[in-house]
Amino acid sequence: MTGASGYIGGRLVPELLARGYQVRAMVRKDSPEYRARWPRAEIAVADALEKDIESLQKALEGIGAAFYLLHSLHLGPKEFEAADIKVAENFRKAAEQQKIRRMIYLGGLGDTRSSLSSHLRSRMEVAEELKRGGIPVTILRAGVIIGSGSASYEIIQYLVRRLEFMPIPYWAKNRCQPIAIRDVIKYLVGVLEVPGTSGKNFDIGGQDVMTYEEMLKVLSRILNKKIIFFSSPFSDTRVFAYLASLFTPVPASITQCLMEGVTNEVVCQEDLIKHYLPFDPMSYKEAVVRALSREEQDKVSTRWSDAYPPAHELAIKLHELRNGPVYSTRYSLLTKKNAASLFKFICHVGGKRGWFHNNWMWRLRGMIDRILGGVGTSRGRRSYTDLKINDVIDFWRIEDLQQNKRLLLRAEMILSGKAWLEFDIKEEGHQRQLSLTAYYDTQNFWGKLYWYACLPFHGSIFKKLLSEIEKRS
Repeated sequence: MTGASGYIGGRLVPELLARGYQVRAMVRKDSPEYRARWPRAEIAVADALEKDIESLQKALEGIGAAFYLLHSLHLGPKEFEAADIKVAENFRKAAEQQKIRRMIYLGGLGDTRSSLSSHLRSRMEVAEELKRGGIPVTILRAGVIIGSGSASYEIIQYLVRRLEFMPIPYWAKNRCQPIAIRDVIKYLVGVLEVPGTSGKNFDIGGQDVMTYEEMLKVLSRILNKKIIFFSSPFSDTRVFAYLASLFTPVPASITQCLMEGVTNEVVCQEDLIKHYLPFDPMSYKEAVVRALSREEQDKVSTRWSDAYPPAHELAIKLHELRNGPVYSTRYSLLTKKNAASLFKFICHVGGKRGWFHNNWMWRLRGMIDRILGGVGTSRGRRSYTDLKINDVIDFWRIEDLQQNKRLLLRAEMILSGKAWLEFDIKEEGHQRQLSLTAYYDTQNFWGKLYWYACLPFHGSIFKKLLSEIEKRS
């Protein structure tokens, strides 16, 4: 399975394992997190975008059916189309050489008789590229996917939660057919288990055909949030996408690609899938309520940020620096609190709960990063109770997690260098030493200037953070 570490693939792998399938999950770089997450799956390391596809051929060796869940949307509107086609071409050639019996591809809805956005057009082109070989390809075409952690859902939810006035451009009155992530997984597993679907194309959607404006209004009623909706004479999707990225966790590179698609109607043109998989999909309201419920229970299993920014799994790790980081600063305190309690509150930093203190510099840095097109501090986090390696915490990503001992975060903000933040707990006689270390590695002038500009603030910020963690433990 490709895209195993992404939003949909991360939910499909455990479903297939639960149904007794042997699963080989393809990732670009191995990580202990994958084996802990899917102990019964085989992990294969390969990159379909590389010119040398030997690793890709090896990953596909002996495979009967392959799920193709790759996309390059996170690269932004200028780069993702070319990357998508190249990846599909490499995958098709490797699959043919390994004589795979069938492929299953999840693409995008869109009326091919109309002028499609670059995002939807790319999805269609990928499908055509995969079909050029002799392997039967089952193609599922879906529109807006609603589920806890999906980019589309989080954009809608945060806009409704944060805005009191909502401008409605003309394209917000276009129709779409949103589908619950749970039903997407059902269809993906279903077409694998029904041989008659091999080599066929299917449109999949939920119960409701509605406008984007109606989707916003339904969610506002569910949340009991009063919003004034008004028609907007201005309709440039690029501007709306950028503004949306400032109010939501989803960055502009993704919102722009998604919002380009709203200029097209994305409604199922046929319902042939019901002949093979005759179940009733969820309504939009049911999908939203389920997503909200999963968030309230803190049981969001995958999130769009699992695959953003692109190639984050290939980033240099702290232990991989040949000579170690150029700069570091460390702060510590002694406490009688037990390690488990301290670590619990270390793992609560970020997201909606913040960093336990009102720090203007932290918020300002995140705001600047988001304005410049970075991830910003609003990216939030997937869970407060079930953290794992590669999870996101605001503009950090978890690089290492050792229960009750260490939490290492790697910065993904825009920087002239590489940065890490390490929390660790060590036994000191009858006490514990709680420490926080900032690491920074850079070789250029601007990177050094950034470090020395921030250094005077580190003491107050980090000492206060340690004090709050110790006090709450």
